Amino acid sequence: MISKKILLLGLFCFGGILAFGQKTPDQPTSMEPVFPKTDYAPKVKAKKKPKKAGATYDARNNFYDRKEAQDKQRIKSEKSGSKPQYSDPEYFGHKRPPRKRATNKMKYCKVCGIRH
Repeated sequence: MISKKILLLGLFCFGGILAFGQKTPDQPTSMEPVFPKTDYAPKVKAKKKPKKAGATYDARNNFYDRKEAQDKQRIKSEKSGSKPQYSDPEYFGHKRPPRKRATNKMKYCKVCGIRH
C-alpha cells in the first residue's frame, strides 16, 4: 500500500519536472538557434484620403447631354419618316417602289414577302 503511494507520488513529481523542464521558445540551443523574425514583404504606404471638394454636377451634366442626343435622334427619325419610302404605301418598305410585273413574271420579294 505504501509502495503504491510512493510510486504515485514519484510519477506526479516526475511529470511536474518534465512539464517545467521544457525549454521556452526564446531560449536558443545549439540544435535550434533563435533568429530574429523579419518580414521581407514590401512595406505598404498609407493611402492619402482625397480632399472633399464639394458637390459635383457631373451626373446632371451627363443627363442633359443624353437628353440632347435623344432629341437630335428623334428629330432625325421624324425627318426620315417624311420620305416617301416610309410614308407612301406603294413602296412596301423598299427604297424605290418595286416594279409591277405581269402576272406570269411576278417574283417573290425577300424584303416585304409579297409577289410583285
